[in-house]
Amino acid sequence: MPTDTSARLAALRALMKEHNLDAYIVPSEDAHQSEYIADCDGRRAFISGFTGSAGLAVVTATQAALWTDGRYFLQAGQQLDANWTLQKFGLPDTPTKEAWIVSQFAEAKIEGGRVGLDPLVIAVKPGDTLRSALSAKGHHMVPVATNLVDKVWGADRPAKPCNPLTILDTKYSGQCFTEKLDMVRAELAKPIKDGDKDVNAHALVLTALDDIAWLFNLRGSDIAFNPVFFAYALVSATEAVLWIDQAKITPAILAHLAKGAVAVRPYESVVADLTETHLAKLTADADAVAAGRKFIVDARCNLALVEALGGKTSVHVITRNPVQPAKAIKNKVEIDGFKHCHLYDAAALVSYFAWLEDELVNKGRTDIDEVDGATQLEKFRRQQPDLVGLSFPTISGSGPNGAVIHYSPEKPSARLIDPNAVYLCDSGAQFLTGTTDVTRTVHLGGKPTQFEKLANTRVLQGHIGLARAVFPKGTSGFVVDAFARAPLWSSGLDYRHGTGHGVGHYLNVHEGPHSISPRPGSLDVALQPGMIVTNEPGYYHDATEDQPAFGIRIENILVVVEKQLDNNFGGVGYLGFENVTMAPIDKALIDVSLLSPAEIEYLDSYHQECWDKVSPLLEEGSLAWNYLKRACAPLKA
Repeated sequence: MPTDTSARLAALRALMKEHNLDAYIVPSEDAHQSEYIADCDGRRAFISGFTGSAGLAVVTATQAALWTDGRYFLQAGQQLDANWTLQKFGLPDTPTKEAWIVSQFAEAKIEGGRVGLDPLVIAVKPGDTLRSALSAKGHHMVPVATNLVDKVWGADRPAKPCNPLTILDTKYSGQCFTEKLDMVRAELAKPIKDGDKDVNAHALVLTALDDIAWLFNLRGSDIAFNPVFFAYALVSATEAVLWIDQAKITPAILAHLAKGAVAVRPYESVVADLTETHLAKLTADADAVAAGRKFIVDARCNLALVEALGGKTSVHVITRNPVQPAKAIKNKVEIDGFKHCHLYDAAALVSYFAWLEDELVNKGRTDIDEVDGATQLEKFRRQQPDLVGLSFPTISGSGPNGAVIHYSPEKPSARLIDPNAVYLCDSGAQFLTGTTDVTRTVHLGGKPTQFEKLANTRVLQGHIGLARAVFPKGTSGFVVDAFARAPLWSSGLDYRHGTGHGVGHYLNVHEGPHSISPRPGSLDVALQPGMIVTNEPGYYHDATEDQPAFGIRIENILVVVEKQLDNNFGGVGYLGFENVTMAPIDKALIDVSLLSPAEIEYLDSYHQECWDKVSPLLEEGSLAWNYLKRACAPLKA
């Protein structure tokens, strides 16, 4: 049900009036541009009532609008109350927030409009875009030091977490953090290309929490499901600094950081330190100034830090920092860890579906809802070795709820799991050895409609098409995305999300810089051996006269590998994928007549591999073992 936001909006508008603001922007992100955030940073959800992970809110004196993407159109439509206008990002008739603000000012006959925002939670590039668009129409972007939504939230706002840190042993990471620092310094010693000129680095400032956790081989739990901690970092040729809550720095952590001569400073002092210490050092160094040295930040750095570092005169913004590509290409230890944890993850998933089928179909239970299912799956995962926790909230959607792409079930509104409806389960876990993310769609009753089978089979064909793809080195995810969509297109179907995202190693389940997507951003990064990426085409059906709503998604994690072929045109070399996920795909939802012999052979081979690798982890003759045996039986038998 929608949350009544009337009182919250009235309080925000009163504060806007005090600050002489005509509009106020509330993004989803925190000061580190995190996709998933701590409860204390859920400002956009608080002010709007929409709880999806992606979106941006704009409030004027009379209007309120929220932008989100195709994953959340249904959810936002259900959660926003009458105070809000939903803006469907990505559709051709949806205005940008800048165009919408300008149009609202024009309607209200406002000249020199003032648009407020918290500079800590706006990244530098979106901030520049907003400033330019407003300035072109005679309006102004106004940074406001105090976050106005925090003032509205008041004492009810959750406290900022300060959870303990853990050190990730090199037997899991495969590389000492001092070697990672050396890698960063080696990159900083090279001129950085900026169009037709080179930029010399003075120091690299890191703000993304997963970059910092990876670089220092540390993990935390300040954000649910993401093993990260609140911190900033700076690396130069001569020093490394970590801004972090001092309560986290135990003797063991201090000894760990001392191996790299890392200075530790209070988290809250980062803005002052950057101005009073690091900017002062740069400006006082005549040789550095003469060489045009600058602080290097990536596009996720917030406006407040850029200003603290002296703005554009001393800061150079790059698309991605040296940590990102290094983090994305997993070493052998990390890849082996991924393969290891996915076997145990598959054992948990098989145990869950076996239990669910037994309870709903064999025993006839009618009291298991979507939350109960997600809870039971977590119990099976908790039994596996090296498990730390889940990697995101489990998406457990029965029937029409499966059509909500990022559905999150809650009691008491959770739907009972219907064995005679399509059931979509997207889940994952954090292991010391890696991170998992897997989606399986099943029909436990075994009698789906013909259209449900058609849609699922087209999704499966896209999934297989991408998994089998071979492509020359230098190919981006933008290009290979079509392998996954082509079978759906052949039936006039499609899906409104990317096909694949990178996955961190015991880190964030969504990790860049690479992706597989039709969005232009996927053009920028070539797939490289060692990259981990998901393969998750889908289809989401809105209810029609002859077919209830349902959702389909089939997701595996892949690793990019070298391919040795008979030919090598141009000597460029060729790449492909290797499956890391080892969980069976439901055969009840497959129309075998639509599959080619090669597709049948692929699926049978995949299921044989699943059986060979996962069955030894299950008790022979057990419910899960028998389920896996049936699930992995060949289609062509």
